Amino acid sequence: MTTTSRLSRRAFTGLGAAGTLAVLAACGRPDEEEAGPAASAEPIAEGPATGSLTLWAMGAEGEALPELLKGFEKENPDVTVEVTPLPWDSAHDKFTSAIAAGTAPDVAQVGSTWMAEFVGLNALEPTPESIALDDFFPGAVDGITVADTAYGVPWYVETRLVYYRKDIAKAAGITEPPTDWEGLVAMAKALQGQPDGKWGIALQPGGAGSWQTVLPLSWSNGGDVVSENGEEFTFETPENEEALAYYQSYFTDGIADPAPAEGTTEQDFVSGAVPMFISGPWMMAAVEGVGGEGFADKYGVFVMPQMETSSSFLGGANLGVFQGSENRDAAWKLVEYLSRPEVQVQWFGIVAAMPGLQSAWEDETVSSNEKFEAFHTQLQTAFAPPTIATWEQVAAKFDAQIEQVCKQDLAPADALKTVQSEAQGIGTGA
Repeated sequence: MTTTSRLSRRAFTGLGAAGTLAVLAACGRPDEEEAGPAASAEPIAEGPATGSLTLWAMGAEGEALPELLKGFEKENPDVTVEVTPLPWDSAHDKFTSAIAAGTAPDVAQVGSTWMAEFVGLNALEPTPESIALDDFFPGAVDGITVADTAYGVPWYVETRLVYYRKDIAKAAGITEPPTDWEGLVAMAKALQGQPDGKWGIALQPGGAGSWQTVLPLSWSNGGDVVSENGEEFTFETPENEEALAYYQSYFTDGIADPAPAEGTTEQDFVSGAVPMFISGPWMMAAVEGVGGEGFADKYGVFVMPQMETSSSFLGGANLGVFQGSENRDAAWKLVEYLSRPEVQVQWFGIVAAMPGLQSAWEDETVSSNEKFEAFHTQLQTAFAPPTIATWEQVAAKFDAQIEQVCKQDLAPADALKTVQSEAQGIGTGA
């Protein structure tokens, strides 16, 4: 199974991205001589699912999944699914330990940056041809594809938008959101100048996960950090340097706080002290919870401003079935069930997880909220992280250099030179 590469997809406006999920049950690890991704997957047996499955899922998803699975168990009365919730902060280590010990699950929620690593460990089964991927956001399919083979399916997706106080923007004479980089800077300065404004926009000054905001700027500017074939790093380019310099300017020009207090985004947004920030859909409930009744009308969201394109980070969760499962047919039947449009709409109603299937967005439950529609628009040009086995290690090095750029005024060219060297030392895992 193949998908279009990130670089060649830049010319298409109808593409998007989705996240990663999987459900787990105990299974053994294949013999070492069988290591390496399989070229194709066995078909799924016909008939209802039977036997037992253990499903591992992270965070709120793990807590809420039993409710969603009632329909699957009703359709398949001879199957039982045991859900094991995992904390996000320890889930990766639990997975890798289980894979090494030969006790990995049948099917599981897999973090979007873990796919290539797990494939490299020969832990995930390729997606059977009977499971169609053409209705998922193409960017999401790209995120589950390693060496031209798809593993699992995208489940739910998320991307990042610019949140802004509409009432404060109106007072500053701004009635339409900006569409380019220069316009975003101008708007941040204008809102910062309002009576309650302390900073124009909240941005992360480096540290864990800051690459998720910086890398989309590189994509927007026509750059990338990994070659199209996934074998080389490409941090040192004019496009990436320009993107990182643009991000740095918010701190050197005093528009963003280089030392923000942790956990204050919602309060500062509601008070007007910091009337803009970039984040995902979960922040809607967070700011409305702090702002109280009527606050939803005071703020809006808009897609990331563009240089060449309007690009954003694609996250979420994938569903993957693990190699060696003793009940792999039932596991794939569960993946199929969770991939139905109506089930994805039901999941949206339970945990507000944005569907990975494009057809699910046609349901009024999802499409009626104009803010979610803005996220839908951004998904058309959002990209998943690089699907290389070592990305988490490389990303940590990138985060550290971003922090030096934002807090110590390190030249972007020097930062990119350092991370390029460090990344080459780590390798792509290819």
